[in-house]
Amino acid sequence: MLGQTTAPKVLLPLLETQTRTVAGLAADTPSATRSSAFLLASRFAEFTGWMAQEAGDSSAALGWTGEAAELARAGGDPHLASYALVRRALVTLYSGDAPGTVALARRAQSGELPPRIRGLAAQREAQGHALVGDERGCLRSLDRARGLLDSDDARSGTEPVIGTTHVSDPAAMTTGWCLHDLGRPKAAAEVLDRECRRLPPHALRTRARYGFRRSLAHAASGEVEHACAIAGELLAVMPAVPSATVNSDVRRLARELSRFRSSRAVRDLQPALARVLAPAHF
Repeated sequence: MLGQTTAPKVLLPLLETQTRTVAGLAADTPSATRSSAFLLASRFAEFTGWMAQEAGDSSAALGWTGEAAELARAGGDPHLASYALVRRALVTLYSGDAPGTVALARRAQSGELPPRIRGLAAQREAQGHALVGDERGCLRSLDRARGLLDSDDARSGTEPVIGTTHVSDPAAMTTGWCLHDLGRPKAAAEVLDRECRRLPPHALRTRARYGFRRSLAHAASGEVEHACAIAGELLAVMPAVPSATVNSDVRRLARELSRFRSSRAVRDLQPALARVLAPAHF
């Protein structure tokens, strides 16, 4: 919940201290409960890595994600360690490294892994293919992700959910995301319109992430006023949940809207866009 409503640079010092504390306690825990303590520390480290990425520190994000994998192995859960590959692939995705994203995601799709992790990895692979316009590879990966995430085994686990808990249909949302990168903004906007309506109101960071991609899709399909209306609502909450990754789409939106400077809606939105994109502490 805090990750959805609090600035990452506010959370990071606390998270780093807590993660180190829990990892230290795990090392000193009696053997009967040591595994579960290491797995808890792994979850802390994975979350810390996510917040580091949201703060714009990719190096720290990769470091904490690697720490999460090591702690998971120490706790006897190689599956959680494999999920760290999916997290690393998110860092490479936002850095524009399509081949690196695809390669990392494929390493997390071996048959012995749980369907949930393989499905999330297939989604990430799809996003990597979409970055370079590989529609066939993207859609094939999305089909694989949908089948894995919809399987009974993926839905019936008793362990804490890995990955997003706020997106009810991750494969559908990722399809909308990828369609924009594949040069099909109208189709992307239709999917993202539907899926964004299903996001919970309190998930501010998730709403911003997919909402700006939705606005971008509408702008790219020529629906400029609607794109500005969507963005205007989201820009109002950005100071509460600043995000380096979300800002990547805000910058893309600003470039897209610059083609429509004669639009009153665009001119009215530009000051708010500029405030969010000004150098700031995430």
